[in-house]
Amino acid sequence: MRIDKDLVAASATPLVLGILSEGELYGYAILKRVAELSGGRMEWTDGMLYPLLHRLERLGYVSSSWGLSEVGRRRKHYCLTASGRELLAERQEQWTVVADALRQVWQTAQRPGLAEGMV
Repeated sequence: MRIDKDLVAASATPLVLGILSEGELYGYAILKRVAELSGGRMEWTDGMLYPLLHRLERLGYVSSSWGLSEVGRRRKHYCLTASGRELLAERQEQWTVVADALRQVWQTAQRPGLAEGMV
């Protein structure tokens, strides 16, 4: 299944913030976590993730530092700032409202006779 780019774009920030709330990670590990969380149905590219990380860092929601991998390779690690945690809480509230509204409308649409009579 291909996920529409508008939906990917809308969910990217809260998803990355949520992943980083679990702990500090480098870019490739974030990409792997997105794929894992979606059961492999969302496969982001570097070209999508890194501009988002750089924007979140510029806005003060994420900070970064250089570190070494297990094999001695330099990697930039990202972590959530206090402002990022606040933004995550706001986005969680917003997405809860959206998800609840979608759930309700989809449940109504699945009940024969109800959806046709509504205007």
